[in-house]
Amino acid sequence: MRARSVKSRLRQLLGILQETYPDAHCALNFTTPLELLIATILSAQCTDVRVNLVTPVVFQKYRTAVDYVAADPEELARDIQSTGFYRQKAHAIQRCCAALVQQHNGAVPDTMEALVGLPGVGRKTANVVLGNAFGRPHGIAVDTHVQRLGRRLGLTTETTPDKIERDLVALVRRKDWTLFSHLLISHGRNVCKARVPHCAACPVHHLCPSTRHEGPG
Repeated sequence: MRARSVKSRLRQLLGILQETYPDAHCALNFTTPLELLIATILSAQCTDVRVNLVTPVVFQKYRTAVDYVAADPEELARDIQSTGFYRQKAHAIQRCCAALVQQHNGAVPDTMEALVGLPGVGRKTANVVLGNAFGRPHGIAVDTHVQRLGRRLGLTTETTPDKIERDLVALVRRKDWTLFSHLLISHGRNVCKARVPHCAACPVHHLCPSTRHEGPG
């Protein structure tokens, strides 16, 4: 009974969030699966806005996995410096691209098993690439916004990304998995913020078990 009730509420939530954020999409700019993979690696502990400022030059300079592997590590690190943890990220990119060259002829694979088999690629990154670059969602990308909103909206009580994803994919239709993540991220950035959620301005407050009664502003 509870599962049916949650699914019914979820359908209403999705409908309202789609109306509220009709342009919800992947915030990382890319044109190829490799570009999205690199951008997602760069986005660790960095804003998507900052990544999008860096990647135009990076993507122009390094067009293939072979280019990243052949790059001077210090030069690559300087190219991505403003994304933070740049030496670690440069190392991660080169290891990942070396595996692409050795195991996949330089192409980004389109299966979960192959993607998570790449050095430094976890389920979240794989879900981002599969859902957005290939249009083949294998699950729901669970970032900090999806974790927070999934719990606040009463869709899960779990605290780890893998278990949260398990609960969410059981509730959300497969065709909506990628969009669902974008909608929660948009809502988390704009309204349901981590420190001070703006419940009074929330379009789904009446469906949220965590709603706070706030005054204006």
